[in-house]
Amino acid sequence: MTRVRNGHDAHGAGVTRAQRAVLAALAAEGPFVSAQDLHAQLRGAGEGVGLTSVYRALQALADAGEVDVLRTPSGEATYRRCGSDRHHHHLVCTSCGTAVEVEAPALERWVRQVAATHEFAVDSHTLEISGRCRTCARD
Repeated sequence: MTRVRNGHDAHGAGVTRAQRAVLAALAAEGPFVSAQDLHAQLRGAGEGVGLTSVYRALQALADAGEVDVLRTPSGEATYRRCGSDRHHHHLVCTSCGTAVEVEAPALERWVRQVAATHEFAVDSHTLEISGRCRTCARD
């Protein structure tokens, strides 16, 4: 996973102004947010970053492992600053949007086994488990 440090990624490539602005906006760990909502937040804070730049920054940061991407039931991508340097999956509350990062070693073994059985080279995989968190399940 490529992590951004001191304005550069692990390969020494510079981080764009839009990427820095997006990372700063996502710094406070919170719910997943859409690119449009993030753009509105940045504009409200006086950042002169265009929506296209926000989309590009989010894609680059997702590729680098800096942000997590979740799809809503309608298919919209939402983003949050990644809280872990390790590969992980998510439990997502369909009521309040809370997401919990979880590691799943048994799943990782299963993915490798299935890929080997079918002579398949896995580039990536994701697992999102949707349901209701403890608080929402009580309501």
